[in-house]
Amino acid sequence: MNPTFSKDSLAGQPYARFLVTDIDGVSRGKHLSGEKIASMLDGGGTIASAVFGWDIQDQLYEQVSFTGFHTGFPDMGLVLDPATARQLPWDDNCWLIIGEHTRADGTPLPICPRQVLKRVLAKADALGYSAQVGAEFEWFVLDETEVSVRAKGYRDLRTATHGMTNYSPFRLGARQAFVRELFTSLNAIDVPLEALHTEAGPGNFEAAIRYGDALKTADRAVLFKESVREIGRRHGLLNTFMAKYSTDYAGCGQHLHQSLWRDGRNCFHDAQREHGMSDAMRHFIAGQLHCLPHLLPMLAPFINSYKRLVDHHLAPVKPTWAVDNRNAALRVIPGGIYSMRLETRTAGADANPYLAIAAALAAGLYGIEHKLALELQPVTGANSGAEQVERLPRTLAEATAAMERSPLARELMGEEFVDHFVQTRQWEVAQFNQSVTDWELQRYLELA
Repeated sequence: MNPTFSKDSLAGQPYARFLVTDIDGVSRGKHLSGEKIASMLDGGGTIASAVFGWDIQDQLYEQVSFTGFHTGFPDMGLVLDPATARQLPWDDNCWLIIGEHTRADGTPLPICPRQVLKRVLAKADALGYSAQVGAEFEWFVLDETEVSVRAKGYRDLRTATHGMTNYSPFRLGARQAFVRELFTSLNAIDVPLEALHTEAGPGNFEAAIRYGDALKTADRAVLFKESVREIGRRHGLLNTFMAKYSTDYAGCGQHLHQSLWRDGRNCFHDAQREHGMSDAMRHFIAGQLHCLPHLLPMLAPFINSYKRLVDHHLAPVKPTWAVDNRNAALRVIPGGIYSMRLETRTAGADANPYLAIAAALAAGLYGIEHKLALELQPVTGANSGAEQVERLPRTLAEATAAMERSPLARELMGEEFVDHFVQTRQWEVAQFNQSVTDWELQRYLELA
């Protein structure tokens, strides 16, 4: 918690903010008087269950059982976590606090993304582990605004930098003021930005957030995405975390670096074993390989997510692992006692960080609990050795169907969460299936 934070200091502020995420990872919240938010720190509060009744465009789901017109959208519980309080430099040092949701009786709401992750972390704790996670985000920065993209019909958009230059100080320098504010403001709100560089396309950036406890990293990741958008607006820029912004360029990932610790020791490291990988790490990898096809929508939640998961773009299309090879879904990063870790590369930048981290850790812990053997050999080169490995689902519809019929997904994530999440993904597929796209018009209008 920020050392200057207290209930009394909060109550004296003209307003403060709270933030939660919906099922899609969209930040939701309110600006409330400081006095009102201070009062919620003790007794909690409520918010409309419509937070889980809207899709990413705020259309109301028609077939979601949790809430809807059939329930009248009643309130659900809201609990604020004072340990997450921070002041936003770009918003006159307004206090922001992250929250999570409860049932009417005060018990955790099973479909709340932050609560989903906390359940997984309770499992890790029961097994004697603490999970450390670092996150990397790839995204595109556009020289546009919310007004201009609508005026253009989302076509012919200008990027904030130009050229295809990876790791380019010259390209990054074109947005020096934006870059400087990212480093100063994000670090000021305990979202420690360790690295920032250009990636494989004009306007394509990548940032690395310092690792930490899994829940703290998930909070930081959510804050990172929201903060980048808000800071970007101040510079006349629009930031998109779409998994595949353009057919011309590579997609955008959310790479998760994980390790399990016990008594101050990295349980993934064993200097006596091949590649320095302990038995725990091998079981963890085996668990992720086994569970990934069952939980894929948590890592790739949208129609567009699967446009990123294509061959020849360093995007994982099969559940494979490798040693320091970015072609695989799981990349073992050899290192010493502190730096040995696993990078899960499947999640898109568009995924809800709470759910992406929950899925990765739950899958790995499943492998440890059941002592799954890592029978698949590491791939090499351009996925050499993966020829007989079954491909991951190619579409959201296929991935959602697999999750719906998976007893394993329900065992790991809970019946209520899986039911709700599957229903929302089925809605997403239905909205796409009834939409007429530009591609269809160009292909069929004249001659069909």
